[in-house]
Amino acid sequence: MSDHIHKVLFVCSGNSARSVMAEAILNREGEGRFQAFGASVNPNATVHPQAITALRNFGFPTDDLQPKPWTDFIANEPADLHFVFTLCDIAAGETAPEWPGRPITAHWGIPDPAAVSGREAEIAAAFDDAFGMLQRRIELLLALPIAKLDRMALGEHVKEIGRAEGATAMARAD
Repeated sequence: MSDHIHKVLFVCSGNSARSVMAEAILNREGEGRFQAFGASVNPNATVHPQAITALRNFGFPTDDLQPKPWTDFIANEPADLHFVFTLCDIAAGETAPEWPGRPITAHWGIPDPAAVSGREAEIAAAFDDAFGMLQRRIELLLALPIAKLDRMALGEHVKEIGRAEGATAMARAD
């Protein structure tokens, strides 16, 4: 793969927590080498408020984040995607469309912080944990010598990243 801007789609069941956090992290940390998007088969109406809070607490912009359907990336003028990462087991189990550009895909499943109930501090901790897991996976992606790897090797590397600490059982098995 060349040194151009790599387009990455993060897919999650509601596109309101994990995928929007990953989108924000990669767009900033990728320093212009990556352009990230989040999407869902059935996007929620709004971004989860605690995802916004977590991103702001870590100094990330949130103004342009909104849930989007994955059809936005396969219809009309599709983004020429290089990578598609599912972040939840539900999205990984969906029948994926034929993505334009034949992107490299991997499952980076982590627990859903939006599914945590309890005290406000417990919910905030779940979002912070999810943020940390996503940030670590993105750091590993950014460290890859993408231009020097062939498609098969790159695919294996991104699948291995999905097995990092905190991975769901489905992601560890991928």
